[in-house]
Amino acid sequence: MPSNTALKRNVALLIIVASLGYFVDIYDLLIFSIVRVKSLQEIGVPETDLRKVGEYILNMQMAGLLLGGILWGIMGDRVGRIKVLFGSILLYSIANICNSFVHGPQTYAFVRFIAGIGLAGELGAGITLVSETMSKEKRGYGTMIVAAIGLLGVIAAKEISHYFDWRNAYIVGGVLGFVLLFLRLGIFESGLYNDVAKSNVKKGNFWMLFNNKKRFWKYMHCILIGMPLWYVVGILLAQSPEIGKALGAPKTLDAGTVIMYAYIGISLGDIFAGFLAQILRSRRIVILIFCLVTLITCSYYLSFKGISNEQMNWLAFAIGIGVGYWANFVTIASEQFGTNIRATVTTTVPNFVRGSLIPITFLFELLVPHFHIIASAYIMLFFLTAVALFSLSKLKETFSKDLNYIEEDTVPI
Repeated sequence: MPSNTALKRNVALLIIVASLGYFVDIYDLLIFSIVRVKSLQEIGVPETDLRKVGEYILNMQMAGLLLGGILWGIMGDRVGRIKVLFGSILLYSIANICNSFVHGPQTYAFVRFIAGIGLAGELGAGITLVSETMSKEKRGYGTMIVAAIGLLGVIAAKEISHYFDWRNAYIVGGVLGFVLLFLRLGIFESGLYNDVAKSNVKKGNFWMLFNNKKRFWKYMHCILIGMPLWYVVGILLAQSPEIGKALGAPKTLDAGTVIMYAYIGISLGDIFAGFLAQILRSRRIVILIFCLVTLITCSYYLSFKGISNEQMNWLAFAIGIGVGYWANFVTIASEQFGTNIRATVTTTVPNFVRGSLIPITFLFELLVPHFHIIASAYIMLFFLTAVALFSLSKLKETFSKDLNYIEEDTVPI
């Protein structure tokens, strides 16, 4: 057994590794949105097809996240959280280096799909380790630090894309991942996982989330409370050039800069949300507040006629603060389920939320020809917020919940 000093050192190193891992994760996750226009133009995509081809490639990345979320989640409960951290970082690092050599939309989409699979494992494994290793009273601070530092990866992505061409920006992301692999060598596995690993309890059984009605709906509600997050980032902000044009912006809005300002806001919002949850001793109340802030700021954005680049950047920052409940959302999911399927849940939930951008984009594109881009954006915003708030009302408060328990593999009559 590690000594108390070793355990404290492990917790500190674990938070550092999980934070930097999420930093690289966000860099690689958003680098495509930042270099979308420039990279697609260089590989020969016509100007009129940039938005549609961009959506296709982004959705392929999200499909990889969906598949990877299931694979890495199951592996996290079966073989350990540490091994998933190693494997996921290795895969997305290799994929991002390969991304620098693509020359056509189909190859581009395939490599982003593989990168998505790799990106799916890092956050869930990191949050699960932090949640299971820290005390129940303080684990919120740990996940807050992971999210706050990790989300700053978008600043690195924007700055790298400014000083390097898009191909080299992908190489930098891959190299950062390989550097991270060396840092994770000194951390231990979760003690709660080690105890379960020695038992005969079923671990990583994904179907346990579907063979019990109560457990299934709890799982679905965990996913649905996060859907407004990726709608805001993946459509409202990523398509800010197109939305800005519809609003009469005097100049084309820079999506890369918009996303960077938004993620600075998200990082700050995660810090606010983390401290507020500790003060209120409730994650549910915090998510309610932040959902309403998001609704207000996004509605203001969609009604801002003639918005300039500078105004959009500051508004994106405010919108980012509103959607800065990511750490609380992932922590709630982690705390809702037992140790034997916790990694499965904590890894699949955020990736299913990211992957929800696929059906969200599909619905959005169905609406646009009939209601115009602004009206369609409003409809989706209010619909997804209503779904999230309903699901939040169905989840129990988990602040300071003891996580030393397992899920029984039983099917209710």
